[in-house]
Amino acid sequence: MNIMKKYLLNYLILFVCCFILLQSVNAENIHFNNDIYDLQYSNTTTKTKVTENEYFKPKENKDYWTSLIGIYYYPEVSNPLKFASDTDKRIESKENFLLLKFVQNKKQDIAVISYLENIAQNDKTYFIYNIYKYEKHPKKGMMVLRFAKKYVFNTKDEITKIGHEVKAINDEYMEKIIVSPIPPVVK
Repeated sequence: MNIMKKYLLNYLILFVCCFILLQSVNAENIHFNNDIYDLQYSNTTTKTKVTENEYFKPKENKDYWTSLIGIYYYPEVSNPLKFASDTDKRIESKENFLLLKFVQNKKQDIAVISYLENIAQNDKTYFIYNIYKYEKHPKKGMMVLRFAKKYVFNTKDEITKIGHEVKAINDEYMEKIIVSPIPPVVK
């Protein structure tokens, strides 16, 4: 009888764990860094067939956001390392971009890039802190996971403060993105 109780307890624990895991992999929202992001934008381009899913915090959207999570599927891109390397070159060639870190794992076909982008739009100046993770899709193409955070500023002191914050969080956030599995895209 004691063995039966152990088996029953093990099956119950396994069932509860599976239930919890299935609940946390909901394609309609993503949990990252103690925030919940809801799917607000989904699109598949007709020309390149790239599928884009963008998740925003509650009460935010594509036009107004402070941070976002992006999931992108590129069915025609077979080499994520080359794609990331080309992206790195584009970042380094632009005046309003600042590359922070570029890491590649050639054995696993994964690359991660972090950078700052300076934008002036609608009488506002801001930085967008971006992290992109590029990895091979298990069947065909490439998956991309993006985390972005927007920093609005008005003075040089604010720029310095933003620089210190980004420097302090970059390695931690990159590590979180590296170890995070990329959810499937919602079509």
